[in-house]
Amino acid sequence: MTEQTLTEPIVESQERSRGFTRYQAILVALLALVQFTIIIDFMIMSPLGAIMMPALDISAAQFGVAVSAYAFSAGISGILAAGFADRFDRKRLLLFFYAGFTLGTALCAIAPNYHLLLLGRIVTGLFGGVIGSVVLAIVTDLFTLQLRGRVMGFVQTAFAASQVLGIPAGLFLANQWNWHVAFGALVGLSVIGMAAVMFLMKPVNAHLGLKQDRNPFRHLIATVSQPRYWMAFSVTTLLATGGYMLMPFGSAYTVHNLGIDIVHLPTIYLVSGLFSIVIGPLVGRASDAFGKYPTFVFGSAMSIVMVLIYTHLGEVSLTVAILVNVLMFVGIFSRMIPSQALISAIPEPAQRGSFSAVGASLQQLSGGLGSVLAAALIAQEADGTLRHFDRLGYVVVTTAVISLILMYFVQRPIAAQAGKRVV
Repeated sequence: MTEQTLTEPIVESQERSRGFTRYQAILVALLALVQFTIIIDFMIMSPLGAIMMPALDISAAQFGVAVSAYAFSAGISGILAAGFADRFDRKRLLLFFYAGFTLGTALCAIAPNYHLLLLGRIVTGLFGGVIGSVVLAIVTDLFTLQLRGRVMGFVQTAFAASQVLGIPAGLFLANQWNWHVAFGALVGLSVIGMAAVMFLMKPVNAHLGLKQDRNPFRHLIATVSQPRYWMAFSVTTLLATGGYMLMPFGSAYTVHNLGIDIVHLPTIYLVSGLFSIVIGPLVGRASDAFGKYPTFVFGSAMSIVMVLIYTHLGEVSLTVAILVNVLMFVGIFSRMIPSQALISAIPEPAQRGSFSAVGASLQQLSGGLGSVLAAALIAQEADGTLRHFDRLGYVVVTTAVISLILMYFVQRPIAAQAGKRVV
């Protein structure tokens, strides 16, 4: 395996028309696989919530703490890792955190009680929470801004794949045996992912040739003290707060408030995921073709409308529940993909790793805060019904409007550099 010595992103003039090179395609597939395991680890907690809460005899508030424990520990590790994020080969950094993530997931798989489950979520968050930032730094290092929407569109299909393959499979295993088996299967998949990264990915170390602060603490301070980074961090924080508020209680809300039988949960996730697999790459292409910010505006508008509809639903048919979920995911993807591509253009090359780590930390901490806030805003009746779920919708819509305004100012310097009004 030869060392990578490129100091500029991988780009060829014909790439945009003919597609990725063979190695680029392998790299995108590897990153998507890594993202798949990380996303499903978090996503599976929501649909398993309806099974885990009675199995462990815990309340909705305790379950919210278990979900937010991942986020808070991930936020702490992101800050700790930020000073070192640009000092190592990104491939080695990815493997280190991936191994720790797998260990944490194994603890969840064998947890006999709530306390060990909570420990497992903390360990998983300490390592897994940093992986997304490493993936983003790799994409930013190796692909130009003009291709990043497309790349992120494919990488984020991991989110959809977790809907189509991971969550239904996890629910099937949990229903057939128990929820421990679902986490055990994820451990096995993570081991496969580590092996694939180890043998197929080339070193990503071109950033090591750039001038950096020798002291990790000074490197972190140099990153967070950049005023032009603050607005991007604010957008990241707001986007995560909204997402984490609805997601942990999605399965309980669907079963108890919308009146959907728990056996139909895999169907909802399966159909929504199948549509999302198509939507992700299309949104990525659209953000490259029509602009990241215009695509983000569309996604924000769609998200606002669908969140208000979703959080005010009463008992509905399975078809309506699926339709609302699909349209909501269209909005989510149309915000997530262009926002990541835009924000990736903000940091200096020598600070990409630390910038991404700080962003991931803020994302996880604000997400954890969102979960705790959501648990405080809602209440669970004796029959499992969640009260005041509509309040979550109002909070999410407010964060969406503010992030839309802030994102305009985030993209202005990038657009000015390209000679455009928006990019």
